[in-house]
Amino acid sequence: MNSTDTTTKTSKRTERRRWNGTDLGLIAVFAALVAGAALVPGLALNGFGVPITFQTLAVMLTGLVLGPARGFAAVGLYTLLGLAGLPIFSQGRSGLGILAGPSAGYIIAFPIAAAVVGWLATLVIRRTTRARALWFFLAATVTSIVFVHTLGVVGIAVNSKATLEQAFVSDLVFYPGDIVKNVLAAAIAVALHRAFPDVLVRRVRRRALSAASA
Repeated sequence: MNSTDTTTKTSKRTERRRWNGTDLGLIAVFAALVAGAALVPGLALNGFGVPITFQTLAVMLTGLVLGPARGFAAVGLYTLLGLAGLPIFSQGRSGLGILAGPSAGYIIAFPIAAAVVGWLATLVIRRTTRARALWFFLAATVTSIVFVHTLGVVGIAVNSKATLEQAFVSDLVFYPGDIVKNVLAAAIAVALHRAFPDVLVRRVRRRALSAASA
């Protein structure tokens, strides 16, 4: 193989990985979805003022549908817009001051969780053909526990001057709802992938074939 062939193949791979208008549109749509989920009135039941909302459903769904990079970009865009002053955090809050409140850890965790669950979704798509809803649910649940709840507990402990034990106990109130939301996110993601395979399924398969032929 000469240098021209190598350059051509490299340029083609770079071109395939570059986001197009559809990708940017999907990022914007899912960022709006997360914002909309945050604006649904939530119940603050954990004792530190952190409300129960549909945000984790939207975050997990974003990652499961868009994959790691675009999922991170969509939720990251939502987070940056909220920190910049748009009232799109839960209970209509906004600004950098949110990082000094008990919800800080959850907000910081959201883009990370979208990226991680998106990466896990690509593994599920690449390696399985059956029971994807179950695998998506497990991916969302593990991601939620490891990243969203862990960072949420740390945020509560740091900003509320509570002990880690107190923060952990207060966070347990979110688990039942998260299980239901992860079930919904997995079911919706599977339905969307069946209806619109070009969004992620065919992209994952193309990359797997390209890697195998490289």
